[in-house]
Amino acid sequence: MIPSYRTIHGYGEETIIIKKSKFIGYAMPVTSEEEAVAFIEEIRKKHWDATHNCYAYQIGYHDEIQKSSDDGEPSGTAGKPILEVIKKERLKNVVVVVTRYFGGIMLGAGGLVRAYGQTAASGLKAAGIVTRLLCNQVHISIDYTWLGKVEHEMRAHQFLIHHIDYAERVHVTAWVPVDDTDRLVNLLTNATSGRAEITIGDSLYASVDENGQLVH
Repeated sequence: MIPSYRTIHGYGEETIIIKKSKFIGYAMPVTSEEEAVAFIEEIRKKHWDATHNCYAYQIGYHDEIQKSSDDGEPSGTAGKPILEVIKKERLKNVVVVVTRYFGGIMLGAGGLVRAYGQTAASGLKAAGIVTRLLCNQVHISIDYTWLGKVEHEMRAHQFLIHHIDYAERVHVTAWVPVDDTDRLVNLLTNATSGRAEITIGDSLYASVDENGQLVH
């Protein structure tokens, strides 16, 4: 596991028309090559009548697995541009398929490279690019009188509040980057004069959008 990496939040799809050819970009987060291949096959079955179903994927925390296919387009004009978009965005654990229905007008090698790259980028944007942060689940139990102070301090220091449960006491669950956990504990201990009960739970990856907001 690594402290953070960029990927996509979920399934994405976008259609673009370029000189009468229809390009459909599909993007999906995956955790293995088997998942990537299964997604590619799903799109191929869906668009069995398409002129081409080109793809690329990059998998592994250190980009150990990289593969692309032109699926009959001139060599280097489809799969490679799709993979280059994934690499340019520094994305991990993603697969992108671009389906093309030929519209009768030849695009040329340069036109194909641009078309496949543009469609791949659109599919990824539709999927939602996020940063996955390795976090600890931190559980904070406080009296109601401390809630405003705790919320203010956490937001001021950009800690992510996952949810708040209101019971006899207030229970705040935060997802905190592993390296920042001690800082949060010290912050809240000082802010509540030691009245906060803080426990550290499991580690997990939390998704944050490009505005720094937690994505559920």
